[in-house]
Amino acid sequence: MHASARGWLPLAACITATACFQVGAALAKGLFPAVGAPGAAAMRLVLGSAMLLVWARPWRDWPAQPRLGALAVLGAATAGAILFFYLAIARLPLGMAIALQFIGPLAVAVLGSRRPLDLLWAGLAAAGVWALVGQGLAADRLDPLGLAAALAAAACWASYILVGRAAAASFGRATSALAATVATVFVLPAGVVHAGAAMLDLSLLPLALLVALVSVAIPFSLELFALPRLPARTFSVLTSTEPMFGALFGFLVLHERLAEAQLVGVAAVMAAAAGAAWSSAREPSKEVPPT
Repeated sequence: MHASARGWLPLAACITATACFQVGAALAKGLFPAVGAPGAAAMRLVLGSAMLLVWARPWRDWPAQPRLGALAVLGAATAGAILFFYLAIARLPLGMAIALQFIGPLAVAVLGSRRPLDLLWAGLAAAGVWALVGQGLAADRLDPLGLAAALAAAACWASYILVGRAAAASFGRATSALAATVATVFVLPAGVVHAGAAMLDLSLLPLALLVALVSVAIPFSLELFALPRLPARTFSVLTSTEPMFGALFGFLVLHERLAEAQLVGVAAVMAAAAGAAWSSAREPSKEVPPT
């Protein structure tokens, strides 16, 4: 393979994986009329965790002293991040919900640093959040439950990052599959209570499988290809484009429009996330598995 192609392929794989996550979120909203956000989250986790288990096969290399407590907390954080995110996008535009969710990992990056520069990223993120929600709150056009759900998803994502390293040290590359499986145990009852037998409707299975494929199988495969071939800083900065893809696919797939000020807010949160990732890469690595 040509050297230039080898250099571009990991970049393309990372960007495509990031886009796939947002396409999957946009497609998942197609399940909401039939099973609601809890039902869609449960279906995504059931099918997605099954795909991950088939790929990772954690039983082949089970640790001698597994850190089950860390795995349980990680699974709970994963469950909360997915369930609250789906509840948020049921009430908010996709791009806005993703940008608000980014507050979680951004807070971990900024609060874990002692450099004055990170105050700039925090301020930029705060300005972006205000541009996203301030005008809507003033005009009473934003759903407060949607905002609360997005912020709860952000808190769960931050918790995932904080506990993920301990679980990954024990379970290795199978961590994501096991965390998704534990998350399914938490979310499935909520899905059953909310949607009941509607989750067994076979007419929903093709879309549910597509959501799981685009949200899990494809992006994880691409990220695993890209991760060992890209510097950690580059990978982190590329993943900060998620709010942009959320706004883009929210418009293309769901016909959701953000006001100009809200688009500026999305850009500010992206810039803050990219800046925090870029500067934090100078510190010792704190890698965690993806969700």
